[in-house]
Amino acid sequence: MKQRIVTGLIAAGLFIPFVLIGGLPFTVLVYALAAIALQELLRMKGQYLLSISGLISLALMFSLLIPSHWTDILYIYTDYKKIDFAFFAVLLLLIHTVVVKNTFTFEDAALSILGTLYIGIGFFYFIETRNAGLEYIVYALLVVWSTDSGAYFTGRKIGKRKLWPQISPNKTIEGFIGGIVWAVAAALLLDWFVDLEGSVLILVGVTIAAASFGQLGDLVESALKRHFGVKDSGTILPGHGGMLDRFDSLLFVLPLLHFLHFI
Repeated sequence: MKQRIVTGLIAAGLFIPFVLIGGLPFTVLVYALAAIALQELLRMKGQYLLSISGLISLALMFSLLIPSHWTDILYIYTDYKKIDFAFFAVLLLLIHTVVVKNTFTFEDAALSILGTLYIGIGFFYFIETRNAGLEYIVYALLVVWSTDSGAYFTGRKIGKRKLWPQISPNKTIEGFIGGIVWAVAAALLLDWFVDLEGSVLILVGVTIAAASFGQLGDLVESALKRHFGVKDSGTILPGHGGMLDRFDSLLFVLPLLHFLHFI
């Protein structure tokens, strides 16, 4: 626990200034975080970022991460859109399965493509949320952190009924509900100081959806790790695991907030 707290404080000290600054420094940081997360996902399957398939996947992800306000510039100078680069990368991965005579299989290509979309789209909305305003990224982070804390402490205190023991044996239904309650309380407290757009009813509804979706994102990553037989996605954050372990909920919450037009 001590190592977990120390790592969390150091990571927060390094991360929060980039969130406050925003702009290009934050975008560069997100690109780096996404690259680490992609490496972690590929290594679960025995693939490596520094390989032909890994570099194609990285290029695909980097194209997905291009912020909206950069896409017009990209189109002016290249006459291509993000979807064009993404589709070409998918074709290259499929061609690679033939060139290497199925030592890189269709299943490997499917993991690379789906994993890259999962990470790339999630982190893309990380950039978009910060560009929409500091209050929105603070809201998203606060919802995720309060949900995690609420689920943990509520589950330890009164948790009895298992939520999904085949995937994450320590999570409970009581913890799931407690996480949502904590998230709603945190969102209302933030709204008191920041005055987020929309009515209180909308804020509560969106927060319930986001807290629920975030916990599902955590379960998805737990299912991935269980499928590949690994305890953590990586070791870059001692006591916490890898980047995917820390950002799994946000990768689900951020796209949802944009889908709901809350941001």
